[in-house]
Amino acid sequence: MHTPLARAQAGLGALLHRLDLYGLDVRLKIDGLQVSNPFADGCCEGNPEPSDTIACRPRPDDEGRFWFAHSWGEWIAEVDHVADAALLIAARLRAR
Repeated sequence: MHTPLARAQAGLGALLHRLDLYGLDVRLKIDGLQVSNPFADGCCEGNPEPSDTIACRPRPDDEGRFWFAHSWGEWIAEVDHVADAALLIAARLRAR
């Protein structure tokens, strides 16, 4: 993986497969992974189920290493820690 885009796509692809284990709906989109939990109630009419868009990008304060991040910018885990990231995302979305 020689380019930042390839690194990000590889990380998101690995995360997509790991999130499947939690019964979450996961779709790869241009801006990241759209993850939602169809088995839990969301906050409001406009968001009927818990969801998030996960990005994979360099983290400036960690020497540019790639990390997963929530849509609101909170860092989740380094890209090499896919299992940890999936667990934290699943917990946030109240997966079974």
